[in-house]
Amino acid sequence: MLVVGILIARRTKTGEDFLLAGRNLTTPLLLATTLATLVGTGSSLGAVGFGYENGWAGALYGIGGATGVLLLMLLFAGVRKHGFMTYSEEVSFYYGADRKVKGLVAVVLLLASVGWLGAHIMGGSIYLTYLTGIDITLSKVIVALGFGIYTVVGGYLAVVITDAIQGTLLFLGFTGLAVLAVVTLGGFSGLDAASGEEAMGFLGLEAMGPLPAVSFAAVIAVGVLATPSFRQRIYSARNTQVVRRSFLWVAGLFAAFAVMPALVGMAAYSLNPDLASPDMAFPYLATEVFPLAVGAFLLVAGLSATMSSGDSDAVTAVTILLRDVVQMVTGRMPKKEKMVLYSRISLVCVLTLALAGALIADTVIGYITTMISTILAGLFVASVLGRFWSRATWQGGMAAIVAGSATSLTVQANDTWIEFWGGPVFPSLAVATAACVLVSLITPRSQVSEQEALDQLAAERAQIDVGTTVRADAS
Repeated sequence: MLVVGILIARRTKTGEDFLLAGRNLTTPLLLATTLATLVGTGSSLGAVGFGYENGWAGALYGIGGATGVLLLMLLFAGVRKHGFMTYSEEVSFYYGADRKVKGLVAVVLLLASVGWLGAHIMGGSIYLTYLTGIDITLSKVIVALGFGIYTVVGGYLAVVITDAIQGTLLFLGFTGLAVLAVVTLGGFSGLDAASGEEAMGFLGLEAMGPLPAVSFAAVIAVGVLATPSFRQRIYSARNTQVVRRSFLWVAGLFAAFAVMPALVGMAAYSLNPDLASPDMAFPYLATEVFPLAVGAFLLVAGLSATMSSGDSDAVTAVTILLRDVVQMVTGRMPKKEKMVLYSRISLVCVLTLALAGALIADTVIGYITTMISTILAGLFVASVLGRFWSRATWQGGMAAIVAGSATSLTVQANDTWIEFWGGPVFPSLAVATAACVLVSLITPRSQVSEQEALDQLAAERAQIDVGTTVRADAS
């Protein structure tokens, strides 16, 4: 991976090259990097662990992810033509290029990207500890350094190419693990889960309950729709048609893949119902059940999953930091000729923050679902209403973001509500929507036209993005 980074670094001349792969990703590369990120830490550890506890409900992760990608294609693929660099820039466009909205969204997204990156560091450390036996804390540090090195050297194109390699390893490894696990048990009749027979029904609905099950799938879909690294794929594509074609393939492939984590999780429980953590299900099968050579390949595939997810979140966080947060804090944009240097320095800082979060977190799936509901639900509402409801105002958009986060924290503090809803995502979405609508209706309409907003954002972006005047016209 480091060799790839070094080779790509020779072609990296501008900030646009480093952060957006020159806005020139083709269908195969965009498909590979998006799919590799989806089939990453959440699937290989979180969804497998969820299957360990809840049986066929582990497939809900894949269903939610596929739904999210399909909706992202239908609702937002067209924004590629505007030449945005960041999701916060996109959201501010929906509200007249308002800088207050852009600043708030940038901070929220920076936290989200660092949070996702922390989850991937956690996931990779679990694999590395199982593979080598070293301390989990040291594993987290090594994993952070691992994908940090080639990302810092090569930038986003290095991320995309290594994703294609890692994604291939992961697909082969995951499929092989699922088949071997079922064969070891003597067929599907040997599968079991911590929740008992109820978890063996259709999507584990009887064990979880219909509302908590749908809530779990919904939170994964919202994660795809509002996580900035998936928007980064749109902005870095060659044109809108590449985005639509790639995302349609990704949605279909990930939906087909959905049953794999559930199978692996149930197989692990059937063979060992006493694992210390459900996140250990994948590494347990790889190291304890199968021959050494097979287990080593499977663990490398699992480690590839976390790296393919983490590297893209790292670059996304840096793009937001340099494009939006720096302007918010200093009032100026970074110098164009120093963007590559600034990007590399910022990557080191972002990785350090994510590592700090990973060092204090417990389980991957809990980390992911809590973060999505708290940070991203309100942002998703603000982006959808801002794009499709002309009456939405910047005050309403900010109200949605704040209300979504506040509702999530309130629901999480009440065990009865969590048991009923299965998570805070639906209350967060509902309250955020109500807040955006009500506040928008009592505040004045924006007087800034779409073209004026685009011109303002393009003028800002041109200070750091050499390709803005050319690439913004791609369609």
